[in-house]
Amino acid sequence: MFGKRMTPAERLRKNQRMLDKAIRELDQIRVKLEKQEKTLVGQIKQSAQKGQMGACKIQAKDLVRTRRYIEKFYSMRSQLQKISLRLQTYRTNEQMMQAMKGATQALGSMNRTMNLPALQRIAMEFERENDVMEQRQEMMDDAIDDAMDVGAEEESEEVVEQVLEEIGVDLNSALGETPSAVQSAAVEEKRVAQAIGGDGGMGGGGGGGADDDLQARLDSLRR
Repeated sequence: MFGKRMTPAERLRKNQRMLDKAIRELDQIRVKLEKQEKTLVGQIKQSAQKGQMGACKIQAKDLVRTRRYIEKFYSMRSQLQKISLRLQTYRTNEQMMQAMKGATQALGSMNRTMNLPALQRIAMEFERENDVMEQRQEMMDDAIDDAMDVGAEEESEEVVEQVLEEIGVDLNSALGETPSAVQSAAVEEKRVAQAIGGDGGMGGGGGGGADDDLQARLDSLRR
């Protein structure tokens, strides 16, 4: 009477525990009755084999009574299980209501403390700083691309010089001549060799082949 008053949730938990205990006890009794049923079936068979019909009838009545109690315990357990599930549903609804209540209070507190102008200012500052960062990133990318292009151009020039040195041609004089000029010089050298005669024909043919090879290399380098 003077004890602490139980909350609805506590009463639900207490009743739930009581129902679970009752269901366990019913299951224990039902298991015992099922074992007794098997024993009675065996006794009836033994009495019938011995011809004890009076004992068979008495044991048959016990078997019928036992089976009825088993069915009754199944029905009682079903009813208790139904009540237990209903209480569990009530408990779940109560917990959901308390959770929604807490969430509503938290949302209300956040809405009261939220400063919309400050939030808008923060969003604008973030957008501005993000734009600055993107611009700086673009500048860095352009600088890196330019540096890479300069390095590539210098490297390509070094390769051209190396190739021309290998074939014995000066870079400035080679790049200053056009393909037509180089070809005209080669033709003129061939005509002079033919005019001289002798082994010059063979030498002229060889010179023309070297000039053609040089012209092909220069064309490929200019591409």
